[in-house]
Amino acid sequence: MILRHVTEVTPDIVAAARDSLLAGGVALVPTDTVYGLAVAAGRPESAARIFAMKQRPAMRNLPIMVSGVDQLPSLGAVVTPDARKLLDAFAPGPITIAFGLSGAPDWLAGRDEIAVRIPKEEALLAILRETGPLLVTSANAHQQETPETVADILAQLTGEPDIVLDGGPRRSVPSTLVNCNLPTPRIERVGQIPEDQIEKVLS
Repeated sequence: MILRHVTEVTPDIVAAARDSLLAGGVALVPTDTVYGLAVAAGRPESAARIFAMKQRPAMRNLPIMVSGVDQLPSLGAVVTPDARKLLDAFAPGPITIAFGLSGAPDWLAGRDEIAVRIPKEEALLAILRETGPLLVTSANAHQQETPETVADILAQLTGEPDIVLDGGPRRSVPSTLVNCNLPTPRIERVGQIPEDQIEKVLS
């Protein structure tokens, strides 16, 4: 199911995406950075489909998106003072933060940290409020840049998502990733937020 050029969040759009995801579907969704492939949390068979679509080895844990900082405790995320500074400065927005875990839910068993982002994309936030946390990864073939349009993404993937929200062209620059599960936070990927802005907030 393709919903073309989503410029307005409607209850029908949110309901269709929610129902597909909670039934185990894979959704192609626009974010405030690149397009992402999303599945509901706690569904390993759905996550396996994402790896197959991306032709990516299923050896790495998928990042998590949530609708707000209030959902972090339910994930067991250990929010350090430095992580709090970054959240206050950049979330919602193009920053992904790696947190340590304490008292995580069963579906995160085996992980010692999680990478979490709160997107600044109203359509996706509306869906997240309905579904709860989603596992979301960039919509690209393994080791390729994420295309900017839905048509190019679908041509690159192996197989098709169950539902596609086409929000128009998106930039190919991902979020900036900062690991706060370390004694000193480390920038592990420079994306839309420059390194100097991260360092200024943490200084």
